[in-house]
Amino acid sequence: MLNPFSSTGNLKDAAVEYDRYPQGLTGSRAVSMQSVGSRSNLINDRRYSSSSSQSDKSSNPFLVDTDFSPFGGYPASSFPLHIDEKEEDDYLHNPDPIADALYEKHRFRNDLKNMDRKSTTALLGCVILAVGLLALFVILPVLTYTGVADGVTISYDSYILLTDYVYPQLSAIRTNLVDTDTPDSALTREAKDGSLWKLVFSDEFNAEGRTFYDGDDQFWYAPDLNYAATKDLEWYDPDAVTTANGTATLRLDAYKNHDLYYRSGALHSWNRMCFTQGVMEVSVRLPNYGNISGLWPGMWSMGNLGRPGYMATTNGIWPYSYDSCDAGITANQSSPDGISYLPGQRLNSCTCEGEDHPNRGTGRGAPEIDIVEGEVDTNIRCGVASQSLQIAPFDIWYMPDYNFVEIHNLSVTSMNTYAGGPYQQAISATTTLNTTWYERGSDGLHHFQKYAYEYLNDDDDGYCRWFVGDDPSFTVYANALGPNGNVGARRLSKEPMSMILNLAISNNWAYIDWLSIDFPSIMSIDYVRIYQPNDSVSLTCDPEDYPTYDYIQDHLNAYEDYNLTTWELAGYTFPKNSLTGC
Repeated sequence: MLNPFSSTGNLKDAAVEYDRYPQGLTGSRAVSMQSVGSRSNLINDRRYSSSSSQSDKSSNPFLVDTDFSPFGGYPASSFPLHIDEKEEDDYLHNPDPIADALYEKHRFRNDLKNMDRKSTTALLGCVILAVGLLALFVILPVLTYTGVADGVTISYDSYILLTDYVYPQLSAIRTNLVDTDTPDSALTREAKDGSLWKLVFSDEFNAEGRTFYDGDDQFWYAPDLNYAATKDLEWYDPDAVTTANGTATLRLDAYKNHDLYYRSGALHSWNRMCFTQGVMEVSVRLPNYGNISGLWPGMWSMGNLGRPGYMATTNGIWPYSYDSCDAGITANQSSPDGISYLPGQRLNSCTCEGEDHPNRGTGRGAPEIDIVEGEVDTNIRCGVASQSLQIAPFDIWYMPDYNFVEIHNLSVTSMNTYAGGPYQQAISATTTLNTTWYERGSDGLHHFQKYAYEYLNDDDDGYCRWFVGDDPSFTVYANALGPNGNVGARRLSKEPMSMILNLAISNNWAYIDWLSIDFPSIMSIDYVRIYQPNDSVSLTCDPEDYPTYDYIQDHLNAYEDYNLTTWELAGYTFPKNSLTGC
């Protein structure tokens, strides 16, 4: 190969052999070639001008026999110097918009045509994977659910309901009021007169992970509110209620919620599950310690016309249980001595014709019966159960006729020193509890204990009897609530009673020993059971003689807005009555 920079050759001669350019470009390259040739001659002149130049060449590595590109320091012969010079990879650097648009228009088809073996294998693998996932997570569950995979055809019980359409029975819905987990030994209970009352409702809470947001459960809901009526420090949140280990758990946390520093839980059966007469029995392990004051666990019931925590609905309703038309229905019982701050019985028996009343001619209300309200006697540092009947209007000095009140064991039970106040009369007794019946029981023991009340509401022979364990604690007979002062006889509740289970904390209830209470504290309910006489079963919230449904529907805003604290704020007025003028 000729060296274009040797003494025997020049660039013009070399260009013939190395010409990569079209013939038409010879003229245009002349200047460039001349320029390069001039430079090579200059280099040769310098190189061969003296004999000493040979020694300089061998000692100077920067003098070479090659022309360089002014753009990168490489030989210019390595680069195309004109756009018409063609190379094999020119298509990569010269995009064709028209061809590209046609390719993109049919991109998927073109990509498939141009796929190599590796890409084809990968695509086929993705398709197989997708089909497999579809079969595993969609087709197989459907076949299993329908029984096709097992070769079994599932048949459902069906019922004709106003139509010939066949509806499958939902297996997750309880169709029996008595929980199937209730043991046979608990299907009856002996009453005060020795007769056996049958179990008509039970909830054993054995299903794990139940939730009680409104609408989640058939019989219960967990409220989402602050119980302002008793100045509670906690916010009741449905998150704090669930089922675990065969119990319903109400958890009280030192957890900020709705600008309150405590969160707890409650269960209500209002307008879902009610009963009239019978036994309400609850097995429970009380929260925290049995010798530390501060918490307020409660298991109680209230007439369905009042919704717990919704003060507009209880205004003039709670805790009335009265069917007379006298001073007892008036505001403050028409007494200037401050015995009562109640606004009067809103739904009294002498409501004028045409006025707002669920069944005019019958005195209505929402009396309260407490199975247990837990507290601690700070003198003996021992837990006690407060069990009570709360009614209105009130006896003079809140004192019933104690000749008709019976305490069954004076060694553990005594009448409560609190008998009432201007908002309720409480016929109450307290019973000492074992410290092992608490969440953090003494000696490492933390047992469940059952509590109950039994009542019949006959005006003459009625009674209400409370129990701790299997032993009765005290009994109030109907005659204890006879006429007194300017009010007539109060009645043992004839209202459908809803059930409430809650765990609260309030300065309004007891001294709070903040330093000794451990958070979280949990109240665990093992079961709730209702027993009734065989001939007096009533588990509705809307009985014919004491209806509630239509009245609630007609005043729904009051029953759904806990921010309404009076009947007037809900937009209603107390109905007129014949005593004050129709």
